[in-house]
Amino acid sequence: MIGSVRIPRAHRFATAQIEPDRQVELWERHNAESLIALACRPPVGGSFAAAEVNLQLERVHLARVRGTRHVVERSSELVEAKPTGAIVVYMAITGEAVFEQNGHRRVLRPGQLLVCDADRPFARGFGRGLEELAVKVPRSEFSALTGLPTVPTPVVVDVGAGENPHGRALARLAGRAVRRDRPVPADEQAIVELVSVLAACDHVGLPVAHRAAARMFIEEHFTDPTLRAADIASATGISERHLSRLFAAAGTSVPGHILSRRLDAAYSMLTSDSTSGLRTSDVAARCGFTSVAYFSRTFRERFGITAGEVRAASA
Repeated sequence: MIGSVRIPRAHRFATAQIEPDRQVELWERHNAESLIALACRPPVGGSFAAAEVNLQLERVHLARVRGTRHVVERSSELVEAKPTGAIVVYMAITGEAVFEQNGHRRVLRPGQLLVCDADRPFARGFGRGLEELAVKVPRSEFSALTGLPTVPTPVVVDVGAGENPHGRALARLAGRAVRRDRPVPADEQAIVELVSVLAACDHVGLPVAHRAAARMFIEEHFTDPTLRAADIASATGISERHLSRLFAAAGTSVPGHILSRRLDAAYSMLTSDSTSGLRTSDVAARCGFTSVAYFSRTFRERFGITAGEVRAASA
């Protein structure tokens, strides 16, 4: 905890430094504690290597996973012993993944994502290894937005260029939050809303869909100092007044949300080795601030510490 707002940091776990006969055991233990309890089965007589970056937000969990060829299973016994109470999204980066749940079989390829209930038994197979992003959202959050108790059947969405924009936005949000070089703190509420829209678009009201679209636009443009509510409303296809009402219903305002995203991005840059040579004023400018004095004041108000103190603590 630094200051008044907690900025979560990602943690990495890898099997590379573990003795071979304990790699699977410790990988299973790590996943049970950090993401989802799974039984892992690598090829008989084959080697197994895996690594995972985990980022626990207040409600949402994000992960980037890499691994060699193996199969995982979440049996009914595991579900009963270690329930997650969550909806999970898997987004393939490299390698194909076979997914089976409730008699439904899907093949997830790079450029696709899959949404399912993590407390319904399933199995996944990675014939050539994998690299993927995972997003875990509390089922209660999903139900509050959709009115549905679960995702009854797996949902597969294409997220490549020209495909589903909500899926593309989710992949960008998750990917940037868990990348090693200068991660961008995730907009947690945007993730919850995007997952809900992807898994149950027919059950999500227009206000949620519009707010998710507005958050998507802000995420791509908040470093632009000229960004205005009129631009966001126009891109979302609604009026400025309606846009303001949508954000007020979520307990914030359009300017407040933009400021929050800029400050979070600045905090990340100030704690990153790759931008350690930048002056504080340069960081402020890159994050959309035109006044260093305003940046300094709002930064301290949000985090309870100055930008210079954050940089010094990270040196």
